[in-house]
Amino acid sequence: MLEFQWPWLLLLIPLPLFIRLLPAQKQEDAALRVPFYRSAAALQESQTLRSSKAPVKYLVLWCIWLCTLIAAANPQWLGEPVSLPGSGRDLLMAVDISGSMQIEDMSYQGQTINRLQAIKVVVGDFVRHRKSDRLGLILFGTHAYLQAPLTYDLTTVDQLLQETQIGFAGEKTAIGDAIGLAVKRLRARPDASRVLILLTDGASNSGELTPQRAAILAQQENIKIYTIGFGAEEMIVPGVFGARRVNPSQDLDEDTMREVAEQTGGQYFRARNLEELAQIHQELDRLEPIEFDEETFRPVRALFYWPLGLGFILSLLFALSHWWRLGGTHNLPNSYSNTEKSNPGVSS
Repeated sequence: MLEFQWPWLLLLIPLPLFIRLLPAQKQEDAALRVPFYRSAAALQESQTLRSSKAPVKYLVLWCIWLCTLIAAANPQWLGEPVSLPGSGRDLLMAVDISGSMQIEDMSYQGQTINRLQAIKVVVGDFVRHRKSDRLGLILFGTHAYLQAPLTYDLTTVDQLLQETQIGFAGEKTAIGDAIGLAVKRLRARPDASRVLILLTDGASNSGELTPQRAAILAQQENIKIYTIGFGAEEMIVPGVFGARRVNPSQDLDEDTMREVAEQTGGQYFRARNLEELAQIHQELDRLEPIEFDEETFRPVRALFYWPLGLGFILSLLFALSHWWRLGGTHNLPNSYSNTEKSNPGVSS
């Protein structure tokens, strides 16, 4: 559907006609001595004769004026109504990028990769499938910071996750600060839709808030926290006296993660490999969505450049045509040069 943003500007269409109908005022000023008066008078008479024979000129000028007003009124084309997602959650993901995430105890497609690379594979797929949720991303190490605010732009959230590097936030693990930052971002959202998914492979050893204190703040704001402990429990490490088996997740504080989840009504999950992490995300996909009032919008496409472009083209053609018609009169003053020399003092 076509509509104008400022339709009242179209009321100015007859303005040039009104101005033309106004009576001309005669000015009586002191005489001015013009040496080439007869040349100018002849030129004016010639132009008046030509304009009287070219009524198309006024039609073109009128079209230019009309195109200008239509463009100024800002014509727009309104598309069909589009419905926004009617359900979903405000879901923040807090991902640990401390130094321990570089441990290579994960396997993907027959290759050994580190923990952060594994998270990018599984969590990235999880992000791309949350079509009805607003997602945000928090990264934490020694410090916690918001990498992506809550948004429906899942492509950008996934891209920011894929670009994450270990050590950006420091080598330690500030779990409490990550939860506190999530509380700050989620507390203004509807109560039943506040969800935090926190993934870590270690214990909190940095930051201003303890995980327990941060969990109490989250509970007060009705924020549900799902915690995920990530990392293999067995890894073969080569040594001087041969290979030996170690537990690369011995620093994982499962008791604290379980306490944080239970404090807020969430759940603790343990992921030892990519398959278990994918299963956890499938479980999280079954969270009950929160119903919102359905919203619709109509896409708007601006059309002002069409009449504006047409007016510009007409103006250019009119100027070129006017210049071409005047080309034969450029020598007109010279034809009167002898007359002016014989009568150098004509007054007007």
